[in-house]
Order: sequence, then C-alpha cells, then structure tokens
Amino acid sequence: MKITIPGPPCAKQRPRMTKNGHTYTPEKTVNYETLVKQLYITQGHERLEGALKMTVNAFFSIPKSASKKNREKMLRGEIRPIKRPDWDNIGKIVSDALNEMAYKDDCQIVDARVIKRYSDNPRVEVEITELTPDVFAEWD
Repeated sequence: MKITIPGPPCAKQRPRMTKNGHTYTPEKTVNYETLVKQLYITQGHERLEGALKMTVNAFFSIPKSASKKNREKMLRGEIRPIKRPDWDNIGKIVSDALNEMAYKDDCQIVDARVIKRYSDNPRVEVEITELTPDVFAEWD
C-alpha cells in the first residue's frame, strides 16, 4: 500500500489541557490526520493483516536562503533536513491516522523507518507492506 500526502511534513503534537482540566488534540494534528484518512479512503486500499513494515519518506521544502550549490546538494541528498519536526513525530502522526483503517492497530508495525529529505515538492510518501515468513528468515 502506498499513499502520498501533499504539503510539508507535519508532526504529531502533544495533547493540550484546558484550564478546566479537559484534554484535547491540537487542531493542526486533527486536520493532518483527517487528510491522511481521506487520502487512504479515496485510494481504496484494503486493510493489511499480520506483521507490517512501514517506510515514511518526508520531503521538506528547500529554504529560500539556500545557495545554488547547497540547493543542488539538498536535491541530491548530500545535505539532509536536520530540523523539526522530529522523525518519530512524523511517523507517529501517519501511523495513528491509519489506525483501524489500513490495519487493525499500529502495534502490527514491527519494522519502521522515517527518512527526511529535501525536495522542490514537499510531501510525505508512505509505504506499508505485509511481512511474510520468508522476510523473517532473512533477519536471522
């Protein structure tokens, strides 16, 4: 299963608390998770079973201040985005959004990778595959 989320990568934000002690999820997180869910639904993927592998490629926009030389290095992957959001929060927002849709629970994800890169086209590309017994044999 592959899905592409247009726009800059977004991080899972921590729950907030009101003065009355009620917790809520920040609007930016809710909106991004809703977008991921809508993209999943419109592409008509089937629910995955068993152990899963998730790869998330997060493409950040190149800063306008980057020199031509550095811009080329960024596009080739020689310079990577060492900035927020953190890699784990990018993976978390995607895996939580696809919970109960792409898979029953994100505990099924046994192998995950988040890769941060630069691009002229900011986006997040997600690929989730079911792991078969022959894959596990390669790990031994």
